[in-house]
Amino acid sequence: MCIKTIKPQSGISLVEVIIFIVIVSVGVAGLMSVMNVTTKYSADPMIRKQAIAVGESLLEEIMLHPFTYCDPDDPNALTATGSAGCTTVEGLGVEGAETRYSNVTPFDNVNDYHGFQMLAGIYPVNDGTTLVTGLENYKASVTMTAMDASTFGLPPDPGAVLRIDVTITDANGNDVGLTGYRFRYSPNATL
Repeated sequence: MCIKTIKPQSGISLVEVIIFIVIVSVGVAGLMSVMNVTTKYSADPMIRKQAIAVGESLLEEIMLHPFTYCDPDDPNALTATGSAGCTTVEGLGVEGAETRYSNVTPFDNVNDYHGFQMLAGIYPVNDGTTLVTGLENYKASVTMTAMDASTFGLPPDPGAVLRIDVTITDANGNDVGLTGYRFRYSPNATL
């Protein structure tokens, strides 16, 4: 009687090698696609940070202006106790020939920025001819909403608070919005 003993297999078969190659190939292809997406969008955080920085800068520029009853050029601006005492009442939007880019008649009140837009790049204040390098494809717009002080738990005073919305559109067409509130806490301070 002859008993055949089966020798255990040593090494790997061709089928196992092919299956291994297929599995590893699928894994590597998946990793490469993830790396491709990551690399493709790696600049987006920088673009978003630039848009936020531009928005914060513009919002700060606006908030640093006075918020008075009268236009700061009005002779009654320092003594008016309400808009009835003004020759030129300060309202939302620009009065006369004021512009952000002028050294002669610049924006002189928070309200002047209502409706302001930069649609062909970002310009520095008091210069409407020199684009900020790297921000040529960005856009900015400002809208304001007058609010009653009672909304914030203060005594009623219509128009004593401005909600300022700054929207920056980055080079990729994505919008970044910032909102600030300006209170008329010193209505006769013109500086």
